[in-house]
Parts: sequence; structure tokens; C-alpha cells
Amino acid sequence: MTVQSALMAGVQTLKLAGIDGAARDARVLMSAALGIDASRLTLCLHDPIADDVRSLFEGYIAARQTHRPVSRILGRREFWGRSFKISDDVLDPRGDTETLIAEALRHAPHRFLDLGTGSGIIAITLLAEVASCTGVAVDISDRALDIARYNARQHNVEDRLEILTGSWFAPVAGVYDLILSNPPYITETEMTALAPDVALFDPKIALTPGGDGLDAYREIAAQAKMYLTQTGAVIVEIGHLQAKDVTQIFQFHGFGNVTVIQDFDQKDRVIVAKL
Repeated sequence: MTVQSALMAGVQTLKLAGIDGAARDARVLMSAALGIDASRLTLCLHDPIADDVRSLFEGYIAARQTHRPVSRILGRREFWGRSFKISDDVLDPRGDTETLIAEALRHAPHRFLDLGTGSGIIAITLLAEVASCTGVAVDISDRALDIARYNARQHNVEDRLEILTGSWFAPVAGVYDLILSNPPYITETEMTALAPDVALFDPKIALTPGGDGLDAYREIAAQAKMYLTQTGAVIVEIGHLQAKDVTQIFQFHGFGNVTVIQDFDQKDRVIVAKL
């Protein structure tokens, strides 16, 4: 059997399972099984496929059949041009969060606080991009923080990142010129309509606080002033229908300058709140 015939069989299996982007996913999984960059796969299509590679690829396909995301099968996610380890204990990062990164970089952070850090992608990306800044990352999950520590070491920023276990501001001291978060914001009602790739595999605690999905913003807005420099900013990711509600929450807690930032699809995605 050649690489191409095994690949085509994998594509067909995924199509029958109702997987969107079956051909794309199969190519990524075959490239991973071969241990090559996806851009080189075409050069290998007519080569015989080794038994161990075929077995590995078929295992990947079987996992994807269950709607397990490719990133979770491979245990890594590309984000802002870097590769990050992920696990079942952390949210699978989405491209939407790059809007938050772009806005944070525009503010040229000196010292930042990342609340609900998960895999650490926000904190680690900022540290990798801004060599002069330092950060503190907080999460309630020790297992998530193990992943964040691993990623910090992999990207050589561990000396500039303090990692704390706790809920929101509970373990935090000091003041920061940026407070960042991609908190859980999906409503309880929306949870029932999520794609299986998300609903079955992302930790529920990272997706929703329950109810109207706004509790995390209420928590952050109520306490952020105590930890923010006078000229600092709070930057949070939001659901694309939440801009009005989240703006009102921050205004209620004394933030007089609240701006909505749209993502690449022109959907409301980030709130920037200043005193």
C-alpha cells in the first residue's frame, strides 16, 4: 500500500463519519504519522507506507472519527507562529484569541497579569514577542498549569513568567499595566448547540460559567481596579454577541473608557477597558 492509498482511505473514513474538512485533516494526520512537514506530503504520496506509519495513521483517523480535534490527537496547537502543547485539561486555543494578542501588543506591556491562563498561550506569546516584559499567569487548575509551565520552558520564557494557582485574583499581588483574560463566556443555553469537536473535548470549566455566560466578566471588572496601574488596561476576549453587556459591566465598575475590537471576520471579539 502506498501513502496515497492509505491517505485516500482515511479521507473516505472521515467523510463517512461526517467530519468537515476530511481531506485537510487526513493530510495533517498523515504528515504527522510520517514525521514530515505537511508541505512535503505530496512528494511522498507514491512511496510505500511502512507498517508502523500506517498503524499510527489509522489510529489517528479512528480518533478523528469520534470528532476528537486534530490538535488534541497530536497534542499540540499552532498559535501566533509557535507550537504549543495542549492536553484534555486546557482549552484548545482558537485563532480568535490572536485578536487579543494583537491588541495587547499594541499596548506595549511592561508587566501583565493573565487570568485563566490554561495552556499559557496568551502569556507566553506576549513574553516571546516583548523581550522586556514580565508576567503573572493564574489558573484554578493545577493540571492546566503543568501544561503552561511546559510551554513556558519550550519557548524559553519561564524566567519571566510567574505561575500561580487560584481563582481569578485570589493569589495575586501587585499592580499591572495590562490585565488579560480569555475567560469562559458561553451561555448555558449555547452549550447545547456546540459542535461535538468543542462540546466533547474542551473542559467545560474553560467554556462556560453557566447562566448568561457573563460571571467571569463581573468577577474581573469588580476587582481589576485594585491591580491595575492608573494608565493600564483590561483586555478580555468576548463572545461576538456580548459586547454591549460586557461594556456595561465594566462601566458599572468605574471603567470610563471601554472600546470594542473586532476580529478578522468583523465580529466583536475583544473589550479594552480603561479607567
